[in-house]
Formats: sequence, structure tokens, C-alpha cells
Amino acid sequence: MAHAEEEAISIGDAAQGAEVFQQCASCHEVGQGARHKVGPHLNGIFDRKVAQFEDFKYSRGIERARRDGMVWDLEHLDAYLENPKALVSGTRMAFRGLKNQKDRNDVLAYLRQFSANPQDIPEAAPTARKREVELNADVLAIVGDPEYGEYLATECTTCHQVDGEYDGIPVITGWVIEDFVIAMHAYKREIRPHPVMQMMAGRLSDEEIAALAAYFSALE
Repeated sequence: MAHAEEEAISIGDAAQGAEVFQQCASCHEVGQGARHKVGPHLNGIFDRKVAQFEDFKYSRGIERARRDGMVWDLEHLDAYLENPKALVSGTRMAFRGLKNQKDRNDVLAYLRQFSANPQDIPEAAPTARKREVELNADVLAIVGDPEYGEYLATECTTCHQVDGEYDGIPVITGWVIEDFVIAMHAYKREIRPHPVMQMMAGRLSDEEIAALAAYFSALE
């Protein structure tokens, strides 16, 4: 267990985060009087279970994440800001993500001010950071063999439809390669909360993940 003083670290610069948040403000409100817009308001987002507002219509992807038990803790918020569709396939959120870690840190520090449970900032969780799915350039640069990916995909296609039809299981055809790779590594490191996918991804090498990404990205 980490010592308390090790956990009491600042997420980022909230003042800078308020400026970066302007990229989000067309769809989300936060603060006093915040209301739902294209996306739900973000008051109290930290440590809240996914999709908890009864008066907001969520995407199928977010609804599925709720059924899987996902919580908007620091790790999941960071991963969602980095690449929404990699963390939650099927989300309606069209934002491509904040690739700069400092920008994400600052936005999270800004949003943290509007989550009152717990109130102590930065002395209490969920302020302490634990970085997940930080893929280096070498992993992302691996060029996958789509023919090998097709061979490996036989286990995937027992559940996922290769024709792109949605039958209650996420569609994975036509994914951007980088998004697919990030998602699989998120399962591999148990950030995405799905035991079967965690087990499947845990057996795959970096090269095998790249091959699957190349195969499924080419399917329409």
C-alpha cells in the first residue's frame, strides 16, 4: 500500500485545464447550474458509476460500459479523454481525444474541483495517479500481417460479427488500427473491465495484436 504522502500529488493545473476544457464546452457543462447538452453535465464525475443520469439518453457503448461495472475513476477518465472510442467502442462522443498528457492532466484537475466526494484536494483519492496503457512508439509502429490476423481472428469471430452487424456485441470491423491496438492493450492491462476480453488479450503478443488490428481495420 502506498503511503498517504505518496498519494497526495496534484493531478495537474486546474487553471490551465479550464482553458483546455473549452474544447469540450460545446457538448458538456460543468459547475453551478450545469445542464445536459449533447453530452451529460460533468459535475461529480469522479468515482461515479458510468451512465447514472436517468434523464439523459446514453449511447449503446456507454450503456454496455455501465453493465460491465465501469466507474469514472482517474484511470478511466484519463483513458477516455485520450481516445474515447478506444476505451468505449460504440460511444457517440465524436471527440478524437487529447493526445497530450499534460492537457489531460490539467482538464482532470479542473474537473476534479466539481467532484465533492471526497472533498479533500489533493489529499484524498481519486487524486493519486497510476498511469495505464502507455504504449511506446515501437509498439504502435508494428505493422501487422492481415493474413495472420485473419487466422488469429477465429476466436474473435465466435462473438463479433465480421459483417459489421450489431447484435448486442460490439462491432470491431473497420476500426482505426491505433484505436484497436490501444483497446486491446487496455484489456491486456485490465483497464477495460471485461473478464473474457482481459483473458483473451492477455494471451496475445504485441505482434499478434497488430495483426488482428490490420485484419479488422480492412473489413467494411
